[in-house]
Amino acid sequence: SLLQECTLKMASTESYQTPLNSRYSSKEMQYNFSDQKKFSTWRKLWLFLAEAEQELGLAITDEQLNEMRQNLDKIDFSLAAEEEKKLRHDVMAHVHTFGAACPNAAPIIHLGATSCYVGDNTDLIQLRDGLDILLPKV
Repeated sequence: SLLQECTLKMASTESYQTPLNSRYSSKEMQYNFSDQKKFSTWRKLWLFLAEAEQELGLAITDEQLNEMRQNLDKIDFSLAAEEEKKLRHDVMAHVHTFGAACPNAAPIIHLGATSCYVGDNTDLIQLRDGLDILLPKV
């Protein structure tokens, strides 16, 4: 059914996908390395960047920042997949997807950043959070 298909698609974005995943990892760790966590972290990093740029005097409005805040976790994974197929670039696909959700903020999303800004920092955040999950258990 359509409901089952939507549930399956949603579940696949909220959990890191690997055969070892279902056997050995906790739900908390699965979420930590999920697409939902990865791409919502990208969005948080873009928000932090825009806030800092506004503080430094760039023409970024509070309305743009609020629009970004309201859409940090509302990710259209279908649109992101379409954009990535078209652009052949994961970061730009998500810039466009976030921009579609935040049309007023679209011009300032990722402003002055490289792909490494979101990619590398998100990797570090996920590793830190993963250690925070793991270390109390050992």
